[in-house]
Amino acid sequence: MIKRREFLKQSSGLLGLSALDFAAPKKPLLSFSTLGCPAWTFSQALQHASTNNYSGIEIRGIKGDLDLPKNPIFSASNLASTRREAEDKKLKIVNLGSSANMHFLDPDKRQKNLNEAKKYIDLAQQLNCPFIRVFPNDLPKDQDEKATVGAIISSLVELGDYAKSSGVKVLLESHGKVIKSDMLLHIMQETNHTNVGLVWDFFNMWSVTKESPTYMYSQLKKYIFHTHIKDAMLTEKGETYTLLGEGNAPVREALLALKKGGYAGYYSFEWEKLWHPEIQEPEIAFPQFRKTFDTFWK
Repeated sequence: MIKRREFLKQSSGLLGLSALDFAAPKKPLLSFSTLGCPAWTFSQALQHASTNNYSGIEIRGIKGDLDLPKNPIFSASNLASTRREAEDKKLKIVNLGSSANMHFLDPDKRQKNLNEAKKYIDLAQQLNCPFIRVFPNDLPKDQDEKATVGAIISSLVELGDYAKSSGVKVLLESHGKVIKSDMLLHIMQETNHTNVGLVWDFFNMWSVTKESPTYMYSQLKKYIFHTHIKDAMLTEKGETYTLLGEGNAPVREALLALKKGGYAGYYSFEWEKLWHPEIQEPEIAFPQFRKTFDTFWK
């Protein structure tokens, strides 16, 4: 994940509810992230989502452009038609993936990242999108760890307050170096904000901590509103992303924990094609995930 790390260096009805307040749907809600189709237009992504019977789409860049608030399809003159295009395909825009990092102590860097996240909150509100994603993201060696965690918490509180009247929740992804259950639980408990929750990426956690998905979920389930699902072959040499079911990640255990726990949000396929151009094309990966997920769910 070198490329990603290098880059990272550089509906109102949901408010007030916990992740456990929803009744689990009879069928799981599936989405995919546009991270997996960096060469596609938004229209192409919607078409493939519709064709493959996904019910939502997570936007993390359009044609490789990650700055969504500045993308022309979300301009004041185009935003309504963009929203309508998704609605016409009966697709929900479920999450906007920002690149905002919450770990900075430097005032200028902190403010820059908060400003980015606030722009995403504004855009999500206009798109009737319930969530935006932010990163924790690092535990720099030149910063006191307690101070860094405190900065993450205070940043989340500020963003939660900003989002209060927007119908949008700010979700912190288990990502980077903030991937231990106890640390994430501490951050959520101390933030204690109805407009803040988690994107649970079990693989980001398990690949480093080796905590079981069952344990992760038992600790964090109260705060999980969105998930990223992926598989990979993890060896001593590192990780190689694979199609669902072809790796050695404990995907089945993670899905079972979510299913038994009554999770009612989206299972979003995060195919990291932008960062790993060598992996399978989205024309193969997206249909395969949709088909294979059904076999996992039975």
